[in-house]
Amino acid sequence: MSSVQDTIFEIIAKESGIDVARITPEATLKDLEIQSLDAIQIIFEIEDHFKITMPDRDPNFDTESVRGLVEAVERLLAEKSRTAAGAT
Repeated sequence: MSSVQDTIFEIIAKESGIDVARITPEATLKDLEIQSLDAIQIIFEIEDHFKITMPDRDPNFDTESVRGLVEAVERLLAEKSRTAAGAT
């Protein structure tokens, strides 16, 4: 399990009030019974924590599943580090 995944699991658990043990990469936010407003807050917390901006309605990013969130954050962090490396 990656540190990104651990952090996202913790954010989901904290914001939704569910036990982190219930969260799996295969789960969707709907499976976890997370309401849409809570899901939005989870996205905001992830963006704030990692200092990234999640794409809005981008078909290349799956933000419905936990695995999709982890992969999206990892991809955005990789792009951010490449951009930062190119800027120096």
